[in-house]
Amino acid sequence: MRIVRDYQYLKPEDRGASVAIGNFDGVHLGHQSVIDLARSAAPDAPLGILTFEPHPREYFAPHSPPFRLMGRAARASRLERLGVDTLYELNFNAALASLSPEEFARRVIAEGLGLRHVVVGGDFCFGKGRSGTAADLARFGQHYGFGVTMAPLLERSDRTVSSTAIRTALSQGRPREAAAMLGHWHRIEGRVIGGEQRGRELGYPTANMSIDGLHPPAFGVYAVLVRVMDGPHKGEYHGAASMGVRPMFGENRPNLETFIFDFSGDLYGATLSVGLVEYLRAEEKFDSLEALIAQMDADCTRARAVLDAL
Repeated sequence: MRIVRDYQYLKPEDRGASVAIGNFDGVHLGHQSVIDLARSAAPDAPLGILTFEPHPREYFAPHSPPFRLMGRAARASRLERLGVDTLYELNFNAALASLSPEEFARRVIAEGLGLRHVVVGGDFCFGKGRSGTAADLARFGQHYGFGVTMAPLLERSDRTVSSTAIRTALSQGRPREAAAMLGHWHRIEGRVIGGEQRGRELGYPTANMSIDGLHPPAFGVYAVLVRVMDGPHKGEYHGAASMGVRPMFGENRPNLETFIFDFSGDLYGATLSVGLVEYLRAEEKFDSLEALIAQMDADCTRARAVLDAL
């Protein structure tokens, strides 16, 4: 998959795509249905995604609480797995934000990217002040020579599939409900960073990952599926992970610590994808390290049973 970040300087092979437009945070089932529409709208054209970095919400409200379900690298990885040929990940800046809806349609979609067809949700808004609607885009498409399809919102079990609904499920410790809307396990991806090695001292060495910039799921212990994405230990594993601030050891920055079952090796610097399968319990401060270790033993036994039953 090719990644394009500037709409003004394209190679010829990066033009003429059929794209789905949106932020695609989580790449949930609703997003996937929009991508399928873009694929079927012009089957002989390259399949593309048009999105923005930073997320417009981050650009306009940089100090708001973290809300993203996945970072840009994780999103790109998921889109590539869905067969996307080109990811137009445009730099969202003052110049782009100031374009009127018609200027965006003409300068970005038609002249810049030379798109053949675009698919958007029925609630799509674009242009300065989010003043353009999906109906406006269809009108501009007729004038500037690109097709437009408006995708209906996807509903599952009387609930609209959305990133907001997924965040709510994760915040309430319901990762299976989130997965039903995502179409895959909610995964946190990133490089393994150095920790204080307390887990190793307790007999549970963990791979530590930052969750900075991401919407934090409910703090606590999870049964997890682990994918080591590179290095000599590349592969799929089972494990148990702790999400949170580690209250046994004072005030700490929230992170994800994963203990991989039946594993021996050095993972520092490797990229991991940790899928949250089941929420086992909330974070807890124990009276002693012995009590903590006993609970970790019980957590791992329960996590193994959950994962073996998948």
